[in-house]
Amino acid sequence: MSEPTQLEPAYANDTSSRLTQRPADSTESPHGSGLRKIIIIAVVLALVAIVGWRIYAGKQAAQAEADKAAAQARRPIPVQVSVVQQRNVPVFLTALGTVTAYNTVTVNARVSGQLLHVNFREGQNVHKGQLLMEIDPAPYKAALDQAIGQLAKDEANQKNTAAESQRYTALYNAGVVSKETQQLQVSNEGQAAGTIKADQASIEAARVNLNYTRITSPIDGVVGLRQVDPGNIVNAGSTSGSSSSSGLVVITQIHPIAIIFTLPEDQLPQVQRAMKASAQPLVVEAYDRTDAHKIAAGTLLTIDNQIDTTTGTAKLKAVFDNTDNSLFANQFVNVRLVLTQRPNAIVVPTAAISTGTQGDYVFVVNPGPTPAAKRKNLPGASSSTGHKTSAADADAPTTGKDGKPRTPYHVDTVPVHVDFVIGTNSVLADGAVQAGQQVVVDGQEKLVDGGNVTPQLAPAPAPSTSSQPPPATPLSAHAGTHTNNGKGQP
Repeated sequence: MSEPTQLEPAYANDTSSRLTQRPADSTESPHGSGLRKIIIIAVVLALVAIVGWRIYAGKQAAQAEADKAAAQARRPIPVQVSVVQQRNVPVFLTALGTVTAYNTVTVNARVSGQLLHVNFREGQNVHKGQLLMEIDPAPYKAALDQAIGQLAKDEANQKNTAAESQRYTALYNAGVVSKETQQLQVSNEGQAAGTIKADQASIEAARVNLNYTRITSPIDGVVGLRQVDPGNIVNAGSTSGSSSSSGLVVITQIHPIAIIFTLPEDQLPQVQRAMKASAQPLVVEAYDRTDAHKIAAGTLLTIDNQIDTTTGTAKLKAVFDNTDNSLFANQFVNVRLVLTQRPNAIVVPTAAISTGTQGDYVFVVNPGPTPAAKRKNLPGASSSTGHKTSAADADAPTTGKDGKPRTPYHVDTVPVHVDFVIGTNSVLADGAVQAGQQVVVDGQEKLVDGGNVTPQLAPAPAPSTSSQPPPATPLSAHAGTHTNNGKGQP
């Protein structure tokens, strides 16, 4: 019973020892929690710093890229330029025309018979009176011989009646025969004479028909495709098995050749005044379907004597020598009727004309750096961050890729008024640009007012296909009706 009594103090001491240690552990817990908070705050600050650095670095990179792009944009832009010209320019009206043979003949047979020979080659140039075809002449030669024989017979009969008339006249004078008998013989003589004349006319008709067996060209021209072959029977006025309108062959006169075109009735007084004011016939030029290449030049022949009430237009006819055979019958052409000349006109390529909200304008190339007043227009002159480039930054580089100095150029936007546009050229009102200046014709898309450029002369346009030297660029007479199409392509 004494042993349990001895163990109780020991257990009590152990328990008291544990109890005395717990307060010590509880006093250390707040210090550990504060340390963890410090660590968490440090980690958050580090993350914030990293994110902030990345944002700052991204902005710096974007700014550097923007500055690089702005510097690249400020580099001179290569463009092609053309020189402004001052020259005399024809003022003309434009129209659509059709080439028409000056004379057209449909050859038909005038007698019937078998076609023996065709003496031409299709498409051949023929002359007036040249033998084209030959119909079998045998029946018509026989008819001529018959008429000649009948004439000989009737001439013999006429001689006999003439002799009898003389005898009966003598007998009547002698009182042997009556007046009636003598008059009857005189009448027979007259009938015989009439028969002679009829026979002579029959001979002429037979000769004409015999000549008609030889079909000749009535004009100088070009023969087309023949409509009948040798060996066929042709009838007078038509070919065998075809209508009379087709004929044997069609001959067209193309030297000279004509062009028929129409103009609105409102423009006829303008044409008439030009015809009265000019001592020479008005010049008419024919251009191809694209209205880019001149085919031939001729003169105005006449104006039709009436106006078409359905269209309100009048027909005009122009004549062309066509010595080079550049015009063909029924060919479509663009016609320019030159009315007068406009002296000292300012002419630029139509490709140089651009259109903006304020109207038409051109980029004129001038030497020297960008003027200070226009540097704000250059790319990169100001950024979204508010940074502005300096004057030195705005200027274009003064050295090329090879390191050698070069002359800087810039462009100035000049408003212009286009009086007339024709083909690939435009005529400007006086005072906008001057002759000798250079305007940009290619590369305007990237240009701004005051932008730096590297100009290069544009290649010369292809020469005209016409055998004649090209005249000064003509302009349309439709004043006030010009509609600019931006780039100026015709």
